[in-house]
Amino acid sequence: MDHTPESAQFFLTAPMPCPYLEGRQERKLFTHLSGRRAGALHHMLSEHGFRRSQNLIYRPACLDCDACQSVRVVCNAFAPKTRHRRNLKTNGDIVAEATSPIASSEQYALFKRYLQARHDGGGMTQMSYLDYEFMVEDTPVQSLLVEYRLSADCDDGGEGQLVGVALTDVLPDGLSMVYSFFDPDMHKRGLGTYMILDHITRAREVGSGYLYLGYWVKNSPKMAYKVSYQPLEVQRGTQGWVRLDPEQAQDDS
Repeated sequence: MDHTPESAQFFLTAPMPCPYLEGRQERKLFTHLSGRRAGALHHMLSEHGFRRSQNLIYRPACLDCDACQSVRVVCNAFAPKTRHRRNLKTNGDIVAEATSPIASSEQYALFKRYLQARHDGGGMTQMSYLDYEFMVEDTPVQSLLVEYRLSADCDDGGEGQLVGVALTDVLPDGLSMVYSFFDPDMHKRGLGTYMILDHITRAREVGSGYLYLGYWVKNSPKMAYKVSYQPLEVQRGTQGWVRLDPEQAQDDS
């Protein structure tokens, strides 16, 4: 069955504890992506601040709260700061390869290590290999998997150690990072930053060159890193996408 923007049915989740702001409840508005028009619907809803998760696309719909705001990097105007250039130099021994979104046991092992180190106790830590496989492969839109490995010279020959993975959607106007993870034992390398910088470069080659980074919450320390990739645009409903002033993005607490 084909879904068009006019015929898509939307649903609202029940309230759940907010993962970003203590004491708040969150609800999400979502619909299914399927059929030959899934790509068009995905792009249209992404333009309005929605995010994909497998064959669903959603956005926050919380009562009396609009703290979660979708952000995207204007990659064609991005100028790396000193810390970004330092990060690229530090990770100059990493080789990135974009492949089809196909899960592997090697990826899953790294995924589990990452979750245990960074999100221990979270719901995703219980994901089985089959769950991971669905997360990666259950996509009705154009997606790719970018694997990051140490070069063979740094790993005694062979293919090279897998140190990072990014599941990414391809949009007409850029790229959307759906989920990424990396080797938690290499935290000094700043692999999360490196993967975003690599995707900024990749997005410049696609459409208008935007990199969608998901949601940003002003007073959430978990989201603060996104502000460092300027210029950054934030989705403001009827106002559309507007440039985010880095000074106005500072924590009010």
